[in-house]
Amino acid sequence: MQYIGVGRLGTHQSIAYTGTAGTITTAISDGVTKVRIVCTSAAYIAFGAAPTATTAGVYVPADSPEYFTVSPGEKVSAIQLSSGGTLHVTEIP
Repeated sequence: MQYIGVGRLGTHQSIAYTGTAGTITTAISDGVTKVRIVCTSAAYIAFGAAPTATTAGVYVPADSPEYFTVSPGEKVSAIQLSSGGTLHVTEIP
């Protein structure tokens, strides 16, 4: 089943990434299990307590919102495919 982005939008964070991974600084809030991810250029992402995205991560196309299940306390990291961009993470409480 595909998760369709229905829900109230909560806290938003953004971070730049290049050939060096960018990781959001504040962990996902308590009670949040879904996030909306948008990368402004094609990128690879990773989730975890202290993630560092690599090219072995999950591919995310440019400017295409994706929805992921997360755990409270996790962070999100992104690294470029071929050009830098900005990772946007919006919680869906």
